Amino acid sequence: MVNTTDFDPDIRRVAHLMADAARAVILPYFRALDLIADNKLGAGFDPVTEADRAAERAMREVLAQERPADGFLGEEYGAQPGTSGLTWVLDPIDGTRGFLSGTPTWGVLIAVSDVSGPFYGIIDQPYIGERFEGAPDGALLTGPHGQRSLATRAPRDLRQAIVFTTFPEVGSTQEAAAFRAVSAQALLTRYGMDCYAYALVAAGQVDLVIEAGLNAYDIQAPIAVVQAAGGIVTDWQGNPVHEGGRAVAAANAEIHAQALAILSEH
Repeated sequence: MVNTTDFDPDIRRVAHLMADAARAVILPYFRALDLIADNKLGAGFDPVTEADRAAERAMREVLAQERPADGFLGEEYGAQPGTSGLTWVLDPIDGTRGFLSGTPTWGVLIAVSDVSGPFYGIIDQPYIGERFEGAPDGALLTGPHGQRSLATRAPRDLRQAIVFTTFPEVGSTQEAAAFRAVSAQALLTRYGMDCYAYALVAAGQVDLVIEAGLNAYDIQAPIAVVQAAGGIVTDWQGNPVHEGGRAVAAANAEIHAQALAILSEH
């Protein structure tokens, strides 16, 4: 994993260029009454719009121009290996269902990974102008009210915790039961925030995000942002989760341990 001394500032520069490019492409589509969504699934509904595709193309164009030796993995156009040992992991719109619904809870996800996993990430919410950034030298929020450092919440008992997940059903029946067991002990449970929930963990507003069925491009930027702010992100057994699957993002080690103890029973 990259440390502060070895961190290349050019990564930050290019990541912001990519996020800016995605913002410019996406915003004209948001809340457009004629926006059309295609369904990726034969059964169920997994939407994708031209905003998703155009944003990923725009980010890849920036990367090809600025850092052509790096690889990338994106939700819409797949993977291309590089020669530098670094991979940019992109989700042009995490939360397309929210995007279609007009809620400002979706975001652009950008992560940079080496063989150990993601060490830099951005969660960008273009409509409200908030950009959450996690790097080896710390986590920042840049937005309409200026810039500030991010830090996760101090330890407190699960009975006082705020817990998020995106879908009430979480995943399988077994996974849903495991989540409900944690939720039953928490002070407050909220749903449907997509990547913005992870940003709120980094900002010290939320104690836990618990999800299942994630892909690498869903979780790598949140890992980098939450961990840079002092939090922990693992799978439900406490192992690395940068390839996706079941994830727990926790504000601190204590609340993480409480959540894992309950999840492990299921």
